[in-house]
Amino acid sequence: MDSKRRKLLMGGVALGAVAGVSVLRPKAQGQGGHSEYFSSVSKALDNTGFSGPTLVVDLERLQNNADVLFSHLSGHYDYRVVAKSLPSLNLLDVVTQRTKTNRIMVFQLPFLQQLVKSYPNTDILLGKPLPFAAAKAFYSDARGAQFDPSRQLQWLLDSPRRLNQYASLARSLGQSLRINIEIDVGLHRGGVANEEDLNAMLSIIQREPLLKFAGFMGYDAHAAKMPGILGGPEKAISQGLDIYRGRIEQAQARLGEAFPKAPTMNAAGSPTYQLYKPHAGSAPCSEIAAGSCLVKPAGFDLPTLSDHLPAAYIASPVLKKLSQTQIPGIEGLTGPFNWLNPNRQQTFFISGGYWKAQPESPQGLSINPIYGRSSNQEMLNGSSKVLLNEDDWVFLRPTQSESVFLQFGDIAVYNKGEIVDLWPVLGNS
Repeated sequence: MDSKRRKLLMGGVALGAVAGVSVLRPKAQGQGGHSEYFSSVSKALDNTGFSGPTLVVDLERLQNNADVLFSHLSGHYDYRVVAKSLPSLNLLDVVTQRTKTNRIMVFQLPFLQQLVKSYPNTDILLGKPLPFAAAKAFYSDARGAQFDPSRQLQWLLDSPRRLNQYASLARSLGQSLRINIEIDVGLHRGGVANEEDLNAMLSIIQREPLLKFAGFMGYDAHAAKMPGILGGPEKAISQGLDIYRGRIEQAQARLGEAFPKAPTMNAAGSPTYQLYKPHAGSAPCSEIAAGSCLVKPAGFDLPTLSDHLPAAYIASPVLKKLSQTQIPGIEGLTGPFNWLNPNRQQTFFISGGYWKAQPESPQGLSINPIYGRSSNQEMLNGSSKVLLNEDDWVFLRPTQSESVFLQFGDIAVYNKGEIVDLWPVLGNS
């Protein structure tokens, strides 16, 4: 092969390689700046004088989500608000009033201590078993005089060992304790999973006059994501309800006349609550718990929640804008890297970061997988189509609410173009 033909062949190979890489290159994302909605939120934050990372809740969307939930329950189930997902007294005020409930599910001792003082007429169910020391601390703490834990509080327990601990606490205090037993309905994250353990717990309750059986709780978060090859969400819910019925029948047979006339039979959660509609009137459970669906973080983008709206965002200002993306130590590859992925053409450093959240607005922003995360100045990348400058707001959507909401101080409440209030969050210590 002569040198001319060799050069032509090599040139063709090179051009083919370049063409192949070009086909594989991702398209540049972004449509300019913020949408009309986020432009309005940005203006509201500017007008109110915000300058740092802020958790924003859209009041109108929150109320809409509460109305959607209430309409789905349609009077067939009682509703219990999950406080860990809405960790603010003001948030809880809006939701309890909108859904006409005084039932709250609590997961942390600090939240429990605050809620019994702020809501002396509420009915509280623990959402997870708390250590013996936490229960002991609750009774040693000063409580609102109106709140009566012997009537208004249910401790969630799932093992004979833990129940024996609480029995000893009841005797030492001379205090009646209401016990709700967690059952495993398919999630396999604790909960009574066999007849032997349930019988053992019911026997302890029968022996100890200060313990009162209050009902069951069965959480089924797994059901919403059950693949069709395994029967899908509907089958998982039906199987869980069958387990629930069996546990109720077992408790009724064991306790006889001591079985409560109005037990608390709690089930579901945000991902699954709508799956209970077809079972209304036949389900063994009487109340539904949910919280996250009312603000709908990104982790709850599920078919079962398609009629709920995202209602919470993190707003953070742009501190620095760079016209390229450079990775320390391999600066020489800046050009090729930026060419291979046009969505790395610009760099924006925002205030704070490393939250359980994903960029939402402007469209086209992403977290750099190589540079590394930062809770001080997070790097975000975007193509040349993304229009942002220093001091502009970036919006991220939390993937969950319970831990994220506690990281920003007061919640900025947005409503129809304005920041209308600041809501303190519950203390977690």
